[in-house]
Amino acid sequence: MIVAPVMWTPFGSVGQMNWLAFWNYDTMMGMSIPYELQGRKQQKARTRAALVEAARELMSQGLSPTVEQAAESAAVARTTAYRYFPNQRALLLAAFPEIDATSLLGDEPPADLEGRLDLLTRNFTRHVLDHEPELRASLRLALEPHPVQSDPLPFRGGRAIRWVEDALSPPQNQISEPEVHRLALAIRAAIGIEALVWLTDVGGLSRAEAVATMRWSARALLRATLDDAAAKTQASEG
Repeated sequence: MIVAPVMWTPFGSVGQMNWLAFWNYDTMMGMSIPYELQGRKQQKARTRAALVEAARELMSQGLSPTVEQAAESAAVARTTAYRYFPNQRALLLAAFPEIDATSLLGDEPPADLEGRLDLLTRNFTRHVLDHEPELRASLRLALEPHPVQSDPLPFRGGRAIRWVEDALSPPQNQISEPEVHRLALAIRAAIGIEALVWLTDVGGLSRAEAVATMRWSARALLRATLDDAAAKTQASEG
């Protein structure tokens, strides 16, 4: 009988070393493959979803959960949790609410600017309230002076700006494209999580009062822009 030689390594026999190499396959050959995409995908997807849901539940209690806290709440081993989320920042980013919609106006939006903006602000502020804990956590990440990771924050993708521009761009609109973009930036600043935090935490308003103020601010910005556009038209015609 011929016995193949066994090569011992700091990690055990060569067979054990091969298993370890498979376990670390996400970093082999210069490739980066998320842990949850390496075999048993359905089970890993459920584990990841449980960790994210646990993080969101802890956020709803006013916490900024660590990976360990989310793991304990989800009844997942800490070492397993770290395979999905290497640090708190990665966990909180995963808990950010995602909306794939290209518009918040529905299938039959109003034709007039005021009606379109009112529908947009109503739907957007509802989204902010529904996901306030996650959005607050993401805002805290944005305020970090030296973030540990360089991955972009979800709400910096310009999605909300595009929603507002969509509401401000009916065919009969008299506002120029640069003015629409400037107005969209101003309205987004008035109706986002940043405004809600200031109005409630600093201004002392209830959430209902804060939302009413945010929507009022958006209408005021639209009226001011329309007044400016009308004044410019009159001046050019005069």
